[in-house]
Amino acid sequence: MTSQSSQGYGLALHTTSSQLGLSYSDFFQDNQTKTWEVDRELSKYLHQYLIDFIIPKSWQDFKFIVVAKGPGSFTSTRIGMVTARTLAQQLNLPLFGISTLAALAWYHQENYETHQLIPVQMKASRGKVYGAIYRKNEQRNCLNLVLEDTVMLPEEWQQKQQDFNLKTQPLIASSQLGITANSLLELANYQWHQGERPHWSEIIPYYGMSVVTK
Repeated sequence: MTSQSSQGYGLALHTTSSQLGLSYSDFFQDNQTKTWEVDRELSKYLHQYLIDFIIPKSWQDFKFIVVAKGPGSFTSTRIGMVTARTLAQQLNLPLFGISTLAALAWYHQENYETHQLIPVQMKASRGKVYGAIYRKNEQRNCLNLVLEDTVMLPEEWQQKQQDFNLKTQPLIASSQLGITANSLLELANYQWHQGERPHWSEIIPYYGMSVVTK
C-alpha cells in the first residue's frame, strides 16, 4: 500500500518581504516551515538556508515548487523568482506562482466564514496601495479571486471596499510575510489536485509599482 507521503512533497519559497520563509510538506503528516530575518542580505543567505532546510530530504522527493510572485520588494521578489524558476527547470518540476496577498488571505482564512469576502492591503510606493479581495470557496479548500491585485490610490481602494459592501477591515500586510510560506503550499497543492502543472517559464513576478522608473 502506498502512503500519501510517497506521493511527493511541495516546496515553497517566500522572499517578497524582509523575512525569508521556506516550507515543505507531504500534505499528510510531514510539514516544516522556517523563517529568517534576512532584510537586504537575502542573496547572501538564501541558497545555503535552502540547502540546509530540506535536509534530510533530497531534491528528488519534491513534486512541485511554489514561489510568492509579489507584490513586495522588487529585489527580494526577483531573487526568489529566479531561484524557484532555476530549480524547477533543473529538476523538471511544475512551478506555481502565488500572490503574496493571496497567501496572506489564506493564512488568516480560518477567521472568515465560507463565502465571506477577505480584503487584503499592502503599502505601495508613491503613496499608493495594493488591494485585493478574495472569498473562501464552498469546499473551504481554496480562495476564489474577487478583485485581483491592483495598485491604486488609498481613496480608490476605499471606494472599492464600499462598492463590494465590505463588512470587515482589510488585512494589512506587514514586513514579515515569510510566515505565510505554508499558505503558498496549501494554495498550490489545491491547484495541483485540479490537474494544473505549470511550466516554470509561465511563472512571472508581479512587481506592481516597483517597476515604475519615471
